[in-house]
Amino acid sequence: MTARGSLAFDEFGRPFVILKDEGSQKRLTGIEAHKSHILAAKAVAGILRTSLGPKGLDKMMVSSDGDITITNDGATILDQMDIDHEIAKLMVQLSKSQDDEIGDGTTGVVVLAGALLEHAEQLLDRGIHPIRVADGYELAAKVAVERLDAIADSYPVDLNNVEPLIQTAMTTLSSKIVNRCGRQMAEIAVDAILAVADLERKDVDFELIKVEGKDGGKLEDTMLVKGVIVDKDFSHPQMPKVVRDAKIAILTCPFEPPKPKTKHKLDITSVEDYNKLREYEKEKFEEMVKQVKDTGANLAICQWGFDDEANHLLLAHNLPAVRWVGGPEIELIAIATGGRIVPRFSELTAEKLGRAGIVKELSFGTTKDKMLVIEECHNSRAVTIFIRGGNKMIIEEAKRSMHDALCVIRNLVRDNRIVYGGGAAEIACSITVSQAADKISTLEQYAVRAFADALEATPLALAENSGLAPMKTMTAIKARQINEKNPWLGVDCLAKGTNDMKAQHVIETLIGKKQQIILATQLVKMILKIDDIRVPGEPQNPY
Repeated sequence: MTARGSLAFDEFGRPFVILKDEGSQKRLTGIEAHKSHILAAKAVAGILRTSLGPKGLDKMMVSSDGDITITNDGATILDQMDIDHEIAKLMVQLSKSQDDEIGDGTTGVVVLAGALLEHAEQLLDRGIHPIRVADGYELAAKVAVERLDAIADSYPVDLNNVEPLIQTAMTTLSSKIVNRCGRQMAEIAVDAILAVADLERKDVDFELIKVEGKDGGKLEDTMLVKGVIVDKDFSHPQMPKVVRDAKIAILTCPFEPPKPKTKHKLDITSVEDYNKLREYEKEKFEEMVKQVKDTGANLAICQWGFDDEANHLLLAHNLPAVRWVGGPEIELIAIATGGRIVPRFSELTAEKLGRAGIVKELSFGTTKDKMLVIEECHNSRAVTIFIRGGNKMIIEEAKRSMHDALCVIRNLVRDNRIVYGGGAAEIACSITVSQAADKISTLEQYAVRAFADALEATPLALAENSGLAPMKTMTAIKARQINEKNPWLGVDCLAKGTNDMKAQHVIETLIGKKQQIILATQLVKMILKIDDIRVPGEPQNPY
């Protein structure tokens, strides 16, 4: 008994066995634990490395239900991967943090973290303590961030000159599936952000931007609607398909007779009782329709459904209606039209009606699918981006790409400083960090120099994914940056004949690039400080 556990008794004298599970636990300590962490992180970074840059490759993810996702967005790839290793899960969270905070650079941050850990492994093999490596990385990250501030340019956010914003959005979209119509998508994203942005407070309310998609059509058919698109149609096929100068009653109360809140039962024992009940319901329906019509409303949008009798009465009283409109859409319609959401018919007044220039029904090709467009709204700050595409996968990827572009332009509205892409910023930081390492007399100089080497992982991956010789390309650009003192030289991924990223208009936000370095360094420091892992093993069979 002592080998597997011990015998004990409860307060009533009943025996029970306390089993030991220490023996079934897996445990890794010291350098073995560090090697295990670094191997897992390198594996995740290696998967995303080929997706970096404008020539990066896509990944196809198939869920257990057979749903297919094709994307090269780092956060989406990692989110859909089935990952068991604890440190690999931290890499997923790292990518998600970058996505939540910045919206772009989710692949680059994981590639950088993987490179930092790879170089840390070499330092650990040379006998340098993990804490000294972590401290050196922190010093190097501080130097790199200061260098980014020094080489940053600033773009004034000017409504009369939006070209810099469009160029920045095009850089973000260049690595996405929508890059063949990147200019159009970038213009739509910029127009959407500037429509809802508060430039005085330097703030953007994403709640006012809705992204809808419908398969069929081409990516080029994507458009920006200064209003709201709802995936619904009029409740009756004979209702008018267009309502001009719409006065909209926005209702969260159902078109049905009132019911007691308590449990109830109604027995009908004769035809007269049934007819009375039917007349009562009809009177109630007509009273509701009259209450709506009396306020001057010529369109009712209802969160709940209503039956065929109510639908017939609405048609008979020339009151077009839309039913089963979801909560978020109801709120957006209320914001766009300047109306109030009304929970009871008795509270509906003319002042609470929303106003729109035109509400029309859209149909698509030979399908029966229809959508409602509410345009020329009272509040023009609510907009909808309507994406078209050949199939559902393209539309979903286009939505993710548009989200990235919107986030980047929002970041520029908040902080208009930029750096140049194509690995130019990373190489400039690498040169500065390497020079800083020469001035450090303590053991941390090795870690600082390793950090400088790790920063070159991004330009190396960009060159490799573009079909160029990685080391040759990177060293040539690095030599030119040092000789010409030009921090804007990067990898010519698109073979335009110049390495000057300013001339190529390859632009990234300063806040996004700084966040990449800071987040990757924080995660690597945390991983290097873990030297003991205990994982529950499989339970052993005692027999």
